[in-house]
Amino acid sequence: MQFLVIGKDGTDEKATDRRLAARKAHLALGDKMEASGNRWYGCVILDDNGQMIGSMAVMDFPSESEFQTWLKNEPYVKGKVWKTIEVYKCNVKKPWKFNRPQSFYEGGDKHV
Repeated sequence: MQFLVIGKDGTDEKATDRRLAARKAHLALGDKMEASGNRWYGCVILDDNGQMIGSMAVMDFPSESEFQTWLKNEPYVKGKVWKTIEVYKCNVKKPWKFNRPQSFYEGGDKHV
């Protein structure tokens, strides 16, 4: 079962501090989720000035309860980084297309 998660940071003066404080744990958990196959794709959302203001992830779990367990333990949730969280069930068409080698993104492969 796949889920699209969009977390938007708070806009108060401490929002960036909360994000930076939780970032290392967030990235470590993201790497763990990627290695297990639970996270397919993620990215930071930037404003027009290139400042981090949120996150997006496509997650895959056998059940909604397992997804909810991950979400409640996500460092950006626990650290109150994300002020709003949108979750959508989704279905990624041909998910294997995201499994290109790193060299593809670095210009080493000539695939289209």
